Amino acid sequence: METQQLEKYIESVKAEFDQIPKERKVRLNQLTAFIKTSLQDKGKANLILICTHNSRRSHLSQVWAQVAAFHYNIKNVNAYSGGTEATAMFPMAALALKNAGLQINKLADGSNPVYGIKYHPDEPAIIGFSKTYDDSFNVQHGFAAVMTCTHADENCPLIPTAAQRISLPFDDPKAFDGTPQQEEKYIERCRDIAREMFYAFSQV
Repeated sequence: METQQLEKYIESVKAEFDQIPKERKVRLNQLTAFIKTSLQDKGKANLILICTHNSRRSHLSQVWAQVAAFHYNIKNVNAYSGGTEATAMFPMAALALKNAGLQINKLADGSNPVYGIKYHPDEPAIIGFSKTYDDSFNVQHGFAAVMTCTHADENCPLIPTAAQRISLPFDDPKAFDGTPQQEEKYIERCRDIAREMFYAFSQV
C-alpha cells in the first residue's frame, strides 16, 4: 500500500487547519469533547457517522475518523457508518480514498459491494458497505451519532440509543455525478472531511 503517499496527504491536510471556519470548529469541538469524555468514562469512544444513503459522506467520514485516531495514537476509538436507508458505497468515494493513498480492496461484488479499506499494513482493514445506522454490524448503544448530511440531520431527529448527537453536515458531491467535475469534486470533498476529522482528533 502507498504508505508514503498517505503520510504526505495527512501532513498536507494538517497544514490546512487554519482553513476551517470558526463555526465549523465549534461543531468539531463537540466531537472532540465526546471522544475525550467517552475515553475517560468508558475507556473507549464509539462513533457512527450517519448520512441518508450511507453511500458517500458517511463512509468518507468514518474512514478519516479511524485513520485520524490511529495517526494521533488515540486508542479504543471505533468509527462506524450508516444511513437512514441502505444503498451502496458509491465508487467515486472509494476512488477518492484511493487517490489519498489508502488501499481499496473489493471483497464482494453485487448491488451493495463490500470494500476492505487499509490505512496501515499492521492494522485491520475498515470494512465499507452500505447499511442503516442501526444495522447489527454497528455498535448499538452509547455512541456519538455524527450527522454528516442535512437530510439525515433533519429527517432523523431522534436516535434513542445514541449517547450524543452531533450535527456536522458536509456538501454532497453527488450534485456533480455525471459531470466533468465529478472526480475533482469527490477528491475535494474527501479532503474537506479528512481536514476536519484530523482537526477534531488533534484536539483530543
